[in-house]
Amino acid sequence: MVEVTKLITLSTQNLCRNFGNHTAVHNFNLQLRRGEVLGLLGPNGAGKSTTMRMLTGNLAPTSGSIEICGIDLLDKPLEAKAHLGFLPEVSPLYFDMTVDEYLLLVARLHRVEKQSMQEVMKSVKQRCGLSDQSQNLIGTLSKGFQQRLGIAQAIIHNPDVIILDEPTVGLDPNQILEIRQLIKELSATSSVILSTHILPEVENVCDRVQIMHQGTVVFDQTMAELRQQDTNLGNLFTQLTQS
Repeated sequence: MVEVTKLITLSTQNLCRNFGNHTAVHNFNLQLRRGEVLGLLGPNGAGKSTTMRMLTGNLAPTSGSIEICGIDLLDKPLEAKAHLGFLPEVSPLYFDMTVDEYLLLVARLHRVEKQSMQEVMKSVKQRCGLSDQSQNLIGTLSKGFQQRLGIAQAIIHNPDVIILDEPTVGLDPNQILEIRQLIKELSATSSVILSTHILPEVENVCDRVQIMHQGTVVFDQTMAELRQQDTNLGNLFTQLTQS
């Protein structure tokens, strides 16, 4: 039992968020294990964005708890967030900085040790395919390279939990394949939550899928279980999210 507990990187209990009389998220429960890639699906307005804002500490829940690597996010936010990497739908980039200037800033914000700073930056650029872009202004990069840089800022401190919100939006087919491969590589050492509207994305890279509808998780199974049942994810999504 102790070993299983150690594998859990993110845990939520009965997570709820109300906006006035409207319940955006109701009793969201999750046990995410190291090496697991979770696909978080749902139609617009299902509560995915609100859930991710709570999981990343950008929005306080109305009730419930969140632990990252056993650390309570509400009680010890700085300590918990040190284990977390986040790529929002709109990458938090500064277009007047070069790639290296930006990554140096992010590394400092994440308190990467000074003596290992250059090696960390070199490594993350290699992982994200940015080695040839070091001195280029971010504003001059293509959408694909900007998205890679958004992922780089999320993983530069080697977090245990990585949350990616629509990481392949606006990318061409080749870039999408590259990002998918990167996500698979990230799962070797981290847990990943992938929020997307692209069902093939989930089928290709995720180990497990949760579907949200009207603020509630209406489906939670592994992809292996879905394949054994010969269930079509697209048909299942439509059936569960039709009002």
